[in-house]
Amino acid sequence: MSIKEWVDRMTEEAEKALLGQRELLHLIICCMLVEGHILLEGVPGLGKTLAARIFAILCEGSFSRIQFTPDLMPTDITGSSIFDFNSREFHIRKGPIFNNIVLADEINRTAPKTQAALLEAMQEKTVTIDAKTLDLPAPFMVIATQNPLEFQGTYPLPESQLDRFTMKIIINYPAKSSERDLLEKVLNQNIHVNLKDRVKPVVTIQQMQLLKEEIKQIHVQDRILDYIFNLIDATRNHRFLILGASPRAAISLASASRVWAAMNGRDYVIPEDIEDIIHPVIRHRLLLLPDAEMEGITTDRVISDILNNTAVPR
Repeated sequence: MSIKEWVDRMTEEAEKALLGQRELLHLIICCMLVEGHILLEGVPGLGKTLAARIFAILCEGSFSRIQFTPDLMPTDITGSSIFDFNSREFHIRKGPIFNNIVLADEINRTAPKTQAALLEAMQEKTVTIDAKTLDLPAPFMVIATQNPLEFQGTYPLPESQLDRFTMKIIINYPAKSSERDLLEKVLNQNIHVNLKDRVKPVVTIQQMQLLKEEIKQIHVQDRILDYIFNLIDATRNHRFLILGASPRAAISLASASRVWAAMNGRDYVIPEDIEDIIHPVIRHRLLLLPDAEMEGITTDRVISDILNNTAVPR
């Protein structure tokens, strides 16, 4: 079965419980296949937590949810050593980060020290507890959420840490037709039915690993690589930006474009693949000038401007 067929099956199954967020699901699948992490931003009630739980069920991955609060400590995430009075020895108690999919809910509500513990694990895919280095399960993906409206009592992620997220996805309200279908579905169903009874696994973690091998066969022509470089380079010289996209951003964009091509049934990348995913891949890696921000200019607008002014390979 091709990657596109897997994605179609996963989408069909997910929409039994999550309506109006097809693009979100596709981006989560894309991010998992490039072994990346996602930052979700949206107002409460749009299905951010539900989407993460559904994706874990679809791929039969282990799942944990960590509610980030101001008093959360790094060991609450990574784990710690516990002294056993019977054996007179220390034993490592693994924290909730030792799962395939970890939902970091409201990541900007905890202190920088705790944020750093999570982000280090994201980068290294390992955790060190009392000088013992433990590997995290494979695949491993963090889906972090943040609320864009409330700023009191929050600790915004600095640029160096934001850069570790492969994508930042902004979730908007669903289309009117989808939202009406959702209301009708909720009213006609028993909403207390367990999620696992509504959504069934489609692919195993082992199969997901094999799908990643298929991605390596997707061809990226030199002219496509040049196009990616030109887009990234343009962010470093744009009049509205203090900080442009990093080399890590270029790698993420190239990798994600290969997956996006496979998800659309092709074994080669075209410019449209890059244009489809460039906003979530680099929007959080750009830093606007204060004057531009005060004028209401957004990083998405800057990206669109760069796309419009960069020659597209034919």
